[in-house]
Amino acid sequence: MSENKTLIEVKDLKEYFNINTGMFRSKPLKAVDGVSFSINKGETLGLVGESGCGKTTVGRTILHLYKPTGGEIRYNGKLIKSRSDIKEFRKKATMVFQDPYSSLNPRMTVSDIIGEPLDVHKLTKGKKERQERILELMDYVGLNSEHAARYAHEFSGGQRQRIGIARSLAVNPDFIVCDEPVSALDVSIQAQVINMFDELQDKLGLTYLFIAHDLLVVRHISDRIAVMYLGRMVELADANEIYDHPLHPYSQSLLSAVPVPDPKVARANKRIVLTGDIPSPLNAPSGCPFRTRCRYACDKCAESMPPFEEVSKGHFVACHRVKEIND
Repeated sequence: MSENKTLIEVKDLKEYFNINTGMFRSKPLKAVDGVSFSINKGETLGLVGESGCGKTTVGRTILHLYKPTGGEIRYNGKLIKSRSDIKEFRKKATMVFQDPYSSLNPRMTVSDIIGEPLDVHKLTKGKKERQERILELMDYVGLNSEHAARYAHEFSGGQRQRIGIARSLAVNPDFIVCDEPVSALDVSIQAQVINMFDELQDKLGLTYLFIAHDLLVVRHISDRIAVMYLGRMVELADANEIYDHPLHPYSQSLLSAVPVPDPKVARANKRIVLTGDIPSPLNAPSGCPFRTRCRYACDKCAESMPPFEEVSKGHFVACHRVKEIND
């Protein structure tokens, strides 16, 4: 699927939010803390992890919906920094939001919702061309032309998400951040929407950052998968490689919880249950952020953050004891 030409490159990305702790004091909440990865043209990178690990913040920061605290974001090799860079980048990069109920304006018709990016970026000349483009976008996502004059509240969740996807395609983007786009939908609808993402990728040559917590969904759509924990990336590899040979203790635990349809295999599988709660990003543990819940933690884990390094071709892990654990 991917063409081995890097489209998006993220280097040491940081996103800190200042939180008031009372008495005129504030403390940085490190939502994203030194994340690096690249996505090739035409590829889908899946980003997984528990709620609150910083997945969505990564997606929003890449698109500059949040101003990055630190690090670099490059698109086609060009650093996105100035206002004009961001404006140009937004014509080529869009987002599909998680909740199809709250991300669409209830006072606008479907036609106006999908047409809004066309108006903002002045992409069509005259009403006729605008209307033709809106109907073309609706056709891409399986909506009929008679839906154009209706309002978002008249549609089911799956149809609303299709409206959101059509809106994200309006600027003819190269790159789309999909922020848990199917988690609010019924399981039967999820498969349809994911297959549609696949078809649109083949048809329009799209590149996705696909954020989700459902590992089966991610495996189905992703070429590579990155695992996040408490603002940091702990593992990144080819989708099948991460499923068959997870190396980080956190990835191993996540994958042990994925339901298996075969009862015999399911019984043989050992669930790795993590003890303790996720620490607050306001008071993250020293060294490795996962050490307070890791059964392999040692003194070194408390002293320093393990480097995120390549342990085999294309397989990156941040763990001091990765070789001992997986021997």
